[in-house]
Amino acid sequence: MRKEDKSTIIDTIAATIKGYDFFYLTDISTLNAAKTSALRAECFKSDIKLMVVKNTLLQKALESLDTDYSELTPVLTGNTAIMLSNVANAPAKLIDKYSKEGIPALKAAYVQESFYVGAENLKALVNIKSKEELLGEVIGLLQSPIKNVVSALQSGGNTIHGVLETLSKR
Repeated sequence: MRKEDKSTIIDTIAATIKGYDFFYLTDISTLNAAKTSALRAECFKSDIKLMVVKNTLLQKALESLDTDYSELTPVLTGNTAIMLSNVANAPAKLIDKYSKEGIPALKAAYVQESFYVGAENLKALVNIKSKEELLGEVIGLLQSPIKNVVSALQSGGNTIHGVLETLSKR
């Protein structure tokens, strides 16, 4: 491969990584063609971009970015595929779904400005909530006391009205 081609590929990988908030490094080397195709289809449905890359080109692309990704360098061995997403736990859920067959194997992940190295972090990554989910929970918690007060006032009004009506009939 010519040097110009390599620099173009490095720039493309770097631009793609910049375009997504989170990425996972996986090993899909033991998948056959049919399973790889099925995985790609699942990624497409889940709005996850799957790219198979050479480790040296990926490392150079990561070095060209502003963030320090040096913690990921030790896992850049063997075959590597990148799963890019804007939803923090979407790739983790997909990896977990397929991991019952042992593949794809999680090498590392960069999620919410943190590094997760090793397959033992998969369960933690599956349980990470997205920003939207966290905001929804906070809003629900804030609305809960207000709903309780309104409900108490409404039921109290009905109770008082019932008591007054009973007294007036007597």
